[in-house]
Amino acid sequence: MRFVKAGVLAVAALLTGAALNAASSESDPGGGARASQSETARLSGTLALLNRKGTKPSRTADPRAALVFYVPQASDAPFEPGSFAVKTEGKAFTPAVLAVPKGSTVRFPNGDPILHNVFSVSGENAFDLELYGRGEGRSTVFEHDGLVRIFCNVHKEMFANIWVLPTPFSVAPLSSGEFVLDGLPPGRGELTVWHQRAEPETLVIDLVAGDNRRDLELKITRPRVPFHLDKTGKPYRKRSDNYR
Repeated sequence: MRFVKAGVLAVAALLTGAALNAASSESDPGGGARASQSETARLSGTLALLNRKGTKPSRTADPRAALVFYVPQASDAPFEPGSFAVKTEGKAFTPAVLAVPKGSTVRFPNGDPILHNVFSVSGENAFDLELYGRGEGRSTVFEHDGLVRIFCNVHKEMFANIWVLPTPFSVAPLSSGEFVLDGLPPGRGELTVWHQRAEPETLVIDLVAGDNRRDLELKITRPRVPFHLDKTGKPYRKRSDNYR
């Protein structure tokens, strides 16, 4: 097991429901591209989120805020850019975790009666949408693979993560931690598990046609709201009215 370097990227992930993104639902934990079950692999498991010492389950971390994705060594699964939305409402981003193909457009509608300034300083996917009010919002295109950490320059407590992935095989676990990835090509590939509050991990695994199982665990070591500065690299200013 080795650490996967995150680029600096939902809770309701749209993960396969609108391209690869499938909103995790208690009735169907599956995600990823679908194909003939006789020719493909199905990977299931349970993600356990543990306390800092790894001795018992975390009381504060939600498995639905995690992302599990698989990158096969060889695959011809279609994976085209699409259009997605992350809404700002109640001074929060929804979904807070999203996975999209490279080249996808993500719009940030504003459902609040206040101004927001959505931005990211994540490498080549950095962007700044400036201040804007309620309405359809503004959008940006993500051209590079990796994790994009999203913030609001007005409200420090607002954050989201967008994973720009080279694979259609991803899913957000259920609240129980259960997850399923369907339609995977048999053979070798990398399975990554990520959570905002933990160090991500990657496994090199070999899948056979039919059912496969792999249980995962992460230690929760980070605060709920990640440390970050404003878009200029300075500490956020204190405000007398937090809702403006």
